[in-house]
Amino acid sequence: MIGLKNLSVSVSNKEIIKGVNYSFEKNKVYALMGPNGSGKSTLAYAIAGHPSYSYSKKSKIFFEKSEISKLLPDKRAKKGIFLSFQNPLSLNGVTVFQLLRLALSGIKEPLAVKKQIDVLADKLHIKKELISRSLNEGASGGEKKKLELLQAIVLDAKFIIFDEIDTGVDIDALKIIAEYMSKNRKNKTYLLITHYNRILKYVKPDKVLVMSSGKIVKVGDYKLAEEIEKNGYKSL
Repeated sequence: MIGLKNLSVSVSNKEIIKGVNYSFEKNKVYALMGPNGSGKSTLAYAIAGHPSYSYSKKSKIFFEKSEISKLLPDKRAKKGIFLSFQNPLSLNGVTVFQLLRLALSGIKEPLAVKKQIDVLADKLHIKKELISRSLNEGASGGEKKKLELLQAIVLDAKFIIFDEIDTGVDIDALKIIAEYMSKNRKNKTYLLITHYNRILKYVKPDKVLVMSSGKIVKVGDYKLAEEIEKNGYKSL
């Protein structure tokens, strides 16, 4: 699905990601953990194509065997890469339907988009008033995260990155999000960036990756996340 080869990324002339090599496979859930400042979010934004990031000459990012290192963010998004922000912004005067109708213009009929939104809102327990008002307006942390998941699904994203999906999310919303991801892995890859083990108790990741100082320093299964919660990163 996504392959990283010799990925080194600099932000404002400071190298943050240092020679990362890793392949994310289809139909799997990955958790990316690490202390503050380890490079987790930078890695996510690099995959999504942050325009102000610079890559080393040897850096390569592959999506389904095609190199995308030089593609702009919108081109990567059209290929199926979706990044959920830590704190999703509100869009005054724009509903989720209007946003997705525009994004899918010429790809899906507006009526089909509206129907899919309504069906998913019901499955994810999103209140109808949140669908009809401006995107994220008056929404709680958990509701914003569910709306992000809804957008990723309607857009038919293939590689879905959730940056701190459990931040500001209550236990009920967390269970709903985790349950949906667990049941809908086919032809998708999820990358969950988190500081905590909370969501990983409800969706068991196939792999847990630990970053430190811009490198992936350890890979394991969900038990690695439990070890980190118990003993911290210094024990690794």
